[in-house]
Amino acid sequence: MSMPREADLSKVRTVPVAGRPNKVSAGEFATPPGGDHSFNAFVRSLPDVLKAADFRRVVDAVVSAHRTKRAVIVMLGGHVVKTGVGPLLVDLMRRGILTDVAMNGSAAIHDYEIARFGATSEDVAAGLRDGTFGMAEETGRGLNDAFVKGMAEGWGMGESVGRALAAEPALAHPELSVILQARSLGVGVTVHAALGAEIIHQHPAANGAAVGETSHRDFRRLAASIERLHEGGVVLNCGSAVIMPEVFLKALTVARNLNAGKPTGFVTCDIDMQRHYRPHVNVVERPTMAGGAGYELTGHHELMLPLLTWAIVDAIG
Repeated sequence: MSMPREADLSKVRTVPVAGRPNKVSAGEFATPPGGDHSFNAFVRSLPDVLKAADFRRVVDAVVSAHRTKRAVIVMLGGHVVKTGVGPLLVDLMRRGILTDVAMNGSAAIHDYEIARFGATSEDVAAGLRDGTFGMAEETGRGLNDAFVKGMAEGWGMGESVGRALAAEPALAHPELSVILQARSLGVGVTVHAALGAEIIHQHPAANGAAVGETSHRDFRRLAASIERLHEGGVVLNCGSAVIMPEVFLKALTVARNLNAGKPTGFVTCDIDMQRHYRPHVNVVERPTMAGGAGYELTGHHELMLPLLTWAIVDAIG
């Protein structure tokens, strides 16, 4: 029986390391804490590779958009509000950095409850056992009544919620409401509902026509805001795996349909604790194929968004 063949490694061709392209060099490594303990020093200490490099690029894109007066649109899922980072978004609005806020219905509900009652996020499993999950009277009544009034007055859903909160005689924490503060600061705020997916749609006061009319108006308003992304704007999708990526893609095509293919040349970033198909293709990939860049920053909202906010504010000075 013959022996199996073996490759003759003595005949392998090698190449000089000096001529080999490298993806990482020593100059890109992280640096340990030194005498400067400022936040700026921390950001500069990060390794200039992979997601740390992308983090810096996203910060630079937001700073550039702010300085060139392009749109900076943040899109929110409910968990962003529940993890307590709303005050950071409010601060970015006060500084004139965020120009528009778009959110799904879940985010609006949590924002409303924090502003009005100072607490949110019920025990779903416990409430589901006896059918009381999502049945809060004041939340369902207040928001649905706001939508009905908004339909009658020609308001969008975000505007309707903002006006309803502003009219409340006693709010627990108005300063923490992204919607209310956006309204007072003149920042565009839109809410994009998914009928049947939000607790307020099971309330006796629910009015499907009002939900549809006010949310569709906000869709048209978002499409108009997207026009200002052209050549330098930024879109941040934070914690919405389905609704906002789908809404954004359709609003973007409306904007391009009405503006001869514009906007192009903007930056998008999806920020979530895990990667999902729709944010990847509908936020990061497809919208930037005509020019621009898309990034993904993976991490928990309560860590990533404070880091991003501090870095942006520090860079703007």
